[in-house]
Amino acid sequence: MSSCLASCSRSLAGVSKGKRGMASVVGKKPPTAIVMMNMGGPSTLPEVHDFLSRLFHDSDLIPLPFQKWIAPYIARRRTPQIEKQYAAIGGGSPILRWTRQQGQAMIPLLDELSPHTAPHKAYVAFRYARPYTEDCLDELRRDGVKRAVAFTQYPQYSCSTTGSSLNEMWRWATGIRRRPKTGEEEIKVGLEGVEWSAIDRWFSHPGLVEAFARNIEAALEHYEPSVRSSVVLLFSAHSLPMSVINRGDPYVLEVSSTVSAVMARLGNKNPYRLVWQSQVGPSAWMGPQTNAALKGLARLGEKRVCLVPIAFTSDHIETLFELDHEYGKEAKELGIDITRAESLNGSPVFARAIADIAAAHLKEVKETGRYSSVQMGLRCPGCTFDHCAKQKAWFANGGR
Repeated sequence: MSSCLASCSRSLAGVSKGKRGMASVVGKKPPTAIVMMNMGGPSTLPEVHDFLSRLFHDSDLIPLPFQKWIAPYIARRRTPQIEKQYAAIGGGSPILRWTRQQGQAMIPLLDELSPHTAPHKAYVAFRYARPYTEDCLDELRRDGVKRAVAFTQYPQYSCSTTGSSLNEMWRWATGIRRRPKTGEEEIKVGLEGVEWSAIDRWFSHPGLVEAFARNIEAALEHYEPSVRSSVVLLFSAHSLPMSVINRGDPYVLEVSSTVSAVMARLGNKNPYRLVWQSQVGPSAWMGPQTNAALKGLARLGEKRVCLVPIAFTSDHIETLFELDHEYGKEAKELGIDITRAESLNGSPVFARAIADIAAAHLKEVKETGRYSSVQMGLRCPGCTFDHCAKQKAWFANGGR
């Protein structure tokens, strides 16, 4: 997988002499950066170990005792198994390709919706795979960006996902590091002169709801009209440890709100449940697990199920392997006629939705001077992490 920096270098190499980048062209307005933040995924098998290592070292996502020592062990042990999973879906995750495609579809719409902040340019900042946050910031620096929006691609907020990505952006943009021996903060400017704001959640946006609903309707075409309304819609979202939920993380509430909005758009015609997938480790996680729910539905005589990934904006390992390969196979063995709603991927409805969200955000910042949402400013009642407070204050102050 190439990084944002490498991508930028290739594009610069093709620019004619005297035009060495957007910022260097006299009179050329630098773009408003729309930074699409997500977990990411390894594009090739050799990247799997580094992806897992970064993931298990992240205490925002998976809090572990003695994490510095345990994380490398877990990453090494799980790498062979996860490599096999990525091999089964084609040798790597398509999430980078889909994220870039979604960004490219969004930008011309956003230029029309918000001409006063145009031109806009989409950037990708992944948390655990290339292009990393630091790669993305290198590209912003090369393009001479002075205005940037950190746009989470997790529709529902969690400290483990959006919060972790925002923390990483804050660390790299400010250059905050820890001295290895003293543990004191050492501050060096990482990216000067950029005005930042954040889109931290958009779980009930009408465009998002419409995109999900249309994909569900398309999936239900698999069933005969006479039985279509009896198909159980099983909304599946990535689970969280109960320790994270119990400190006040809003993720479960916001995922539930998305499901309710989608069902209202569909006319509440089908029975449905919200279930959870991708549990890791022995600690308690939010349930019921998706595979356990499938077994329970089969036992109760439900023979038609449509799986709906409701917290993902594109296909990746959790949809292509976990839902399609593992749970799909289990469901068929249980006698269930199962299908899956397509992920948002190249949906034009979704592209329009994220363009609308970005345009509304840019307008609100201009009119109110508020760089982040009211909800983003509220820490979880059980939060004890000083870096969360500092990151939230930094974004609320426009990256200053």
